[in-house]
Amino acid sequence: MIKKLKFPALMFLVLINGSVSTGQNVIKQGNIRPSDVKSFKTADIGNPAIAGVTMAGNSVKGGFNLTAGGADVWGVKDEFGFVYFEKSGDFDFMTQVESLTAPHLYTKAGIMAREDLTAGSRHIFFQLFPDNRPRNKNNGGFEFQYRQLANLEMKAIYPAVSTGTPEFPVAFPNTWIRLRRVKNDFTGYYSTDGLNWKVYTTYSLDLPSKVYLGLALTSHNIAESATAAFRNIGEIK
Repeated sequence: MIKKLKFPALMFLVLINGSVSTGQNVIKQGNIRPSDVKSFKTADIGNPAIAGVTMAGNSVKGGFNLTAGGADVWGVKDEFGFVYFEKSGDFDFMTQVESLTAPHLYTKAGIMAREDLTAGSRHIFFQLFPDNRPRNKNNGGFEFQYRQLANLEMKAIYPAVSTGTPEFPVAFPNTWIRLRRVKNDFTGYYSTDGLNWKVYTTYSLDLPSKVYLGLALTSHNIAESATAAFRNIGEIK
């Protein structure tokens, strides 16, 4: 198990079922309510070989560093570190990712909404990579992934253009990620400043009203852990 936390505390383009955003769809955010990270719980999902550790981050920025192992969040079962809380109904959750180490090309960190804490659970995972090196059908740092049916293969939604200048690049520390739920529609957003947001995609999945919502990290290297610095964690109201 991951150790307990040890620190105190527009134009809107709707995209359904897997189309990636294009064009000028920049959205101004509303007010941010910082999350009480003291209330978050921690878990290693799928019994990774290297247990995760959550450490204090910069308390001024309202965040923490998450170090986790895990083979991947993909396929029919997942291995990763998860810092989460239970959330019912709609939400609009965001964080700044200040940095992410790269023990593997496919190291992943991001925001996850999960049906349960089993390895094969249905979920939405809007995630990012440590850099913008080319990956399968992706020339940027962001990707939207989901498991539609429990214990079956995950799928991904890739950027519309897979070559050339990335539409959704990571540029740490100026990298922000956001996941919004409205009923069964889950929308991922990308930002470089936490103020102006661009839609990545929207996908519809009939998850229950109450989900496990939080920040996930998988090393994708069973012999080495990864570390993500999450800052400015909160909900947009």
